[in-house]
Amino acid sequence: MTFEVQWHDRLGSTNAYMKEQFIQGLKIGNGTVFATREQTAGRGRSDRKWLSAPDTNLCFSLFVATSCALIDVPSLTMAIALAVTDTLNSLNIPAAPKWPNDVLVGNKKICGILSERVERKIVPKAGIIAGIGLNVNMTSEEADTIDRPATSMLIESGKACDIFQTLENLFQPLEYWTGEWQNGGFPNLRKRWTEKAGPIGKPITVHDGTVKKSGTLAGFGNHGELHLQTATGLETIWSGDVS
Repeated sequence: MTFEVQWHDRLGSTNAYMKEQFIQGLKIGNGTVFATREQTAGRGRSDRKWLSAPDTNLCFSLFVATSCALIDVPSLTMAIALAVTDTLNSLNIPAAPKWPNDVLVGNKKICGILSERVERKIVPKAGIIAGIGLNVNMTSEEADTIDRPATSMLIESGKACDIFQTLENLFQPLEYWTGEWQNGGFPNLRKRWTEKAGPIGKPITVHDGTVKKSGTLAGFGNHGELHLQTATGLETIWSGDVS
């Protein structure tokens, strides 16, 4: 994968902007990255807002050319979570992926990922736009204003980080893990994902809207779906928030 980066001073949402450019037929190839110094209308799962002040956090979207089925989109998100995890671990930040689309340090969110499959009539005809929001220079005071526990590279390391260099640092692990995904889907990720997001047998609760299910982590299926061992048997979970 060759990364071609376009930096913008200010965008509402890097995902929305990339999708618009893709649908309009503009040149967007495998590895295209749209990044912004300020994001004003970013979105996460369940339509949650994800905003970023100028030069504070890393907000970017990555295009991965693929004709994969919709069922395989979530596992690309998981591959990207592994890439972010490896990058943070290399800086001695004890991050770990959280199913299905976050990276945490302890119980605090440091990164969120939102992926969407897109299609058009010209080459590349299909692909996935993955939006990544990584908290880089968010302060403790800023983190305290968020309605869920959050942290940043600054908080965890005590050092301010350059957002441009942080993006560069992500490229090698992104290339590796998206390549593993493209070559074999989630089965190529399962061992590493289970090591970092496990352990098997860990007590968890999955919230999906008003539905709450508790049990122990039994593993992950071939598309990245979560297997939950409950008192009544093994259940397959495709979406939800894990606690």
